Amino acid sequence: MTALALLRECEPLVDGSAACYEITGAPGAPVVAVLGGISASKHVTSSASDPRQGWWEEVVGEGRAIDTNKFRVISVDYLTHVKGSLPVTTEDQARGLARALDELGIDRLQAVVGASYGGMVALAFGAAFPARADRLIVIGAAHESDPMATALRHLQRRVVELGTAVGRERDGLAIARGIAMTSYLTPRYFEERLAEDDGNDIQATEDRIGSYLRAQGERFADKWTSERYNSLSLSLDLHKVRPEEITTPTTIIAVSSDRLVPIAQSRELASRLGGPSQLVELDSSFGHDAFLGDWPRVAPFINELLQVERTVWS
Repeated sequence: MTALALLRECEPLVDGSAACYEITGAPGAPVVAVLGGISASKHVTSSASDPRQGWWEEVVGEGRAIDTNKFRVISVDYLTHVKGSLPVTTEDQARGLARALDELGIDRLQAVVGASYGGMVALAFGAAFPARADRLIVIGAAHESDPMATALRHLQRRVVELGTAVGRERDGLAIARGIAMTSYLTPRYFEERLAEDDGNDIQATEDRIGSYLRAQGERFADKWTSERYNSLSLSLDLHKVRPEEITTPTTIIAVSSDRLVPIAQSRELASRLGGPSQLVELDSSFGHDAFLGDWPRVAPFINELLQVERTVWS
């Protein structure tokens, strides 16, 4: 199990303070920031001080792709805006991470590894703090939100708002999350894993898929509020950075079947970056969620990229 973790507990609001963080791993080792989707937390992997399974347990830990015997790993709880204030941006998240690093006395990161919303934050960090990371590893994210993804999230927020207005906030959150799952995954995923051969029993297939989406939604709704959901959902839509301003060496890991970040958008990002870039294209039935569900294919690239002497930039 990974060594003791150092925690900063706080209320994750955009108020100019450092983000709430957890840092764990080998004392004195180079530091890697790991950032996930909007549902991720600062608890990335289990440690001696917190044995609960982290959200990226398979990838981060002793002997894993991001090896806590070789690196210290920091992650944060994402900031949300106070009601009535300006929406939170990915640049706000990047500044919250930077303030956490300042508090810890960390001048420079070995890498920022960001997936989904975390990939957006990684890009914002690279644009705002070009001297504070040796490299960026961006998974399932681009320089701006795709219009179709924005449209889907707009409707999800309306579902949450409607549920809250009629006193059914939890139901609204659960349904919105269920809708989101259909965009995180691919049609092939639903066909291969959920649409088993039931002969002519179409109802059995519907029940299985419905049960899966309900379970995903209810698990999410148990931990979230409508304010936090809508704040981070809107932040996804408002994300925008100029790739030309990012000079930090960057690797983009893209999934050709990603329904939220089209492969063309990842290719555009790679071509416009202001520094050295690599684009890795994968195919996965997990689509946007490949960094979670198809981690055995994603993790080796991360491991390779963290071995600085073996990385060749083109």
